[in-house]
Amino acid sequence: MTSDYDRKMAVNQNHFLDLKDLSGSVLRKILSQAVDLKSTRKDKKQPLNGKTLAMIFEKPSTRTRVSFEVGMKELGGDVVVLSGDELQVSRGESIADTARVLSRYVDGIMIRTFEEAKIREMAKYASVPVINGLTDNSHPCQLMADVMTFEEHRGSIKGKTVAWSGDGNNMASSWIHAATKFDFRLNIACPRECRPDEGLLDWANEQKNHVSLFHDPKAAVENADCVVTDTWVSMGSDASNQHNLLAPFQVNKKLMENASPEAVFLHCLPAHRGEEVTSEVLDGPQSLVWDEAENRLHAQKAILLWCMT
Repeated sequence: MTSDYDRKMAVNQNHFLDLKDLSGSVLRKILSQAVDLKSTRKDKKQPLNGKTLAMIFEKPSTRTRVSFEVGMKELGGDVVVLSGDELQVSRGESIADTARVLSRYVDGIMIRTFEEAKIREMAKYASVPVINGLTDNSHPCQLMADVMTFEEHRGSIKGKTVAWSGDGNNMASSWIHAATKFDFRLNIACPRECRPDEGLLDWANEQKNHVSLFHDPKAAVENADCVVTDTWVSMGSDASNQHNLLAPFQVNKKLMENASPEAVFLHCLPAHRGEEVTSEVLDGPQSLVWDEAENRLHAQKAILLWCMT
C-alpha cells in the first residue's frame, strides 16, 4: 500500500527514464541547455550547490561514471557512488524499499543496470528524480549526446538520414526512440537474428514511420548523413555466433564510401577495433567519437538540471 508520504513526494518528479517517455519539445529544451552549458563551462556557476546524486552501478562504466560525477561537481553538487553488491538489494531488499530510503538521503538517483523494470520500479517508489544511466533496453543519455554532437557539426538532425549497421541492441533501440522524437530517418541494417524488438518497431511505425529495416548494410548506408554502430556483444550478453552473424555489418572505409561525402561516424564507445568498426574509420576524418564522448558530460549536466531544479 502506498503511504501518504510516497503519494505526496512522487508528484511532478522529472524522471529521465527513456526518450520515448518525453516529448520532443522537452528533449529539445534539454539539448539547448546542454549547448549553453558547454559554451559557458568556464563560468563555474553552481545551480546544484548542496544537492547530492546517488549513482548506482550494476554494470561497469567509464564514460557514464566519470561524466556524471564530473558534471554533478561542476554544477556544485556532490555524488555518492554505489556498486550493485554494496546495496542491500543484492541481499534481498526490494527496489521499492531501497528507493524510499535513498530518497530520504539524496536529491536524485542515477542507475546503470540490466533490466528496465528495475529502473521503472525505482522511479515508481522514489520521491526524487531517477535517471537511466543504461539498461539492456536503452541508453537515452548517450542519445542526447549523439544528437548534440551531430548538430554541432552538421546542423539540425531533422529530416536527415542516420544509418545503423550492427546488432539491434539497446543503442539501436534508443536511436529508434530518437528518430521519432527528433524527426529524422533511421535505416537499421542488421542480421535477421539480431533485429530490434518487434514491439519497439511497431511503436515506431505508429509514431511517424521513420524507421526502416535492412539486411544489406550498403543499402542502409546509401547517401546517409550519419553512420552509427556499437559493439557486437553487449555487456552480459552471450557471444556465441554473434561475430559470424555480424561480420558483414562492420563499418569500414568501403561501407562509409556509400554514405554522403559529408557523412559523420558515431560510436558510443568502448569500441572493439577490427570488429564492429575499423581503426581507419574510428580515427578517420569523418569520426566524431571523441566529441561525442565529451558531450556526454554536457548533455548529462543539462539532464541533471532538468531533473533536479
